Amino acid sequence: MRNVYTVAQVNSYIKNMFTQDFMLQSIFVRGEVSNCKYHSSGHIYFTLKDEKGMIACVMFAGNRGGLTFRMEEGQQIVAGGTINVYERDGKYQMYAEQIVLDGAGVLNERYERLKNELLERGMFSDAYKQPIPKYIRTLGVVTAPTGAAVRDIINIATRRNPYIRIILFPAVVQGDAAASSIVQGIRALEMRKVDAMIVGRGGGSLEDLWAFNEEEVAQAVFDCSIPIISAVGHETDTTICDFVADLRAPTPSAAAELAVFDMGALDKQLGEYASAMNGAMEYHLERKRTALQKLKMQLGYLSPINQIREKRTFALKLEEGIQDAMERLLTKKRHEMELYVEKLKGLSPLDKLKQGFSHTSNEEGRTITKVSQVAPGDRISIYVSDGKVNAVVETTEKREDGR
Repeated sequence: MRNVYTVAQVNSYIKNMFTQDFMLQSIFVRGEVSNCKYHSSGHIYFTLKDEKGMIACVMFAGNRGGLTFRMEEGQQIVAGGTINVYERDGKYQMYAEQIVLDGAGVLNERYERLKNELLERGMFSDAYKQPIPKYIRTLGVVTAPTGAAVRDIINIATRRNPYIRIILFPAVVQGDAAASSIVQGIRALEMRKVDAMIVGRGGGSLEDLWAFNEEEVAQAVFDCSIPIISAVGHETDTTICDFVADLRAPTPSAAAELAVFDMGALDKQLGEYASAMNGAMEYHLERKRTALQKLKMQLGYLSPINQIREKRTFALKLEEGIQDAMERLLTKKRHEMELYVEKLKGLSPLDKLKQGFSHTSNEEGRTITKVSQVAPGDRISIYVSDGKVNAVVETTEKREDGR
């Protein structure tokens, strides 16, 4: 009698076969994303297909931590995980545990992973970046010995400063040997004690520029004691080397301009400084001349000879003032004296005597002003204008009014 199995038994058997197949437990599948759906639970359901077939896939929410991009229709990816049977539906599918973009996408994935790692290690921090010296004598260049990049650097550097010394390390900048060659160039120029260093190359695809995204190159740039300018590709290209370097230039030509000071501009600037300095000196000297002239005038005014002259002039003015004051005072006093003389003349006894008046005194010389002061028989003297009359009082007579 034939064996008869249930659907569940068949599905379980097939599942067991898938489980025992070592290759299916760790497999990477390349294909184009189709029917991609982000479920509210966090799971991602999608289909991988190529020109000959397709396979259903699921990435559970717990595995999405390593997914660095959002999956979209048409993307070429490489999914890694296991292939097993979902017993309930009897269908096999891939359980993706990691997903990266295929081709350039893989490189982008590696780029982002290294970038985040170095960022966490602090290698991009401004605290570690060295300033580029303003005036350098020796410029180190790590790049390919041929090509537009090295020609541009040499032409621009020598045009800006004809006296610049350029030391070129002919590095391999593309391919498997590029990273170690670039590291060797950085270390060699560091030993030569150049003032600054340009590390870079011309433009190209992501694969062409990949050596500048390698960790060993980033570490060499970070460890270098010489300031490094990264100049990789075109302005739109950004490499790990750009983030680690002390300064990033959009192109090799721009790096030469950043590294080498323009001597023509320096000469022009020095000329402007000289002109400004001469103008300032002339202005300063003119001010000092004016101040000196003022001091000379002050010194002339304050000199002993001038002071004596000034004092003499002042003394003469004082003397003249005193003389004028004395003359005015004497004139005033003379006038007052004349007035007093006139008054005295009016009060002078002699003038009174000349007018017919006389002055009488007794024998003791006392002036007689009243009748009661004499008696008959007293001798008296009567003074007139031209002499004295001696007389004897015979009688006295008093006025009736008693005066």
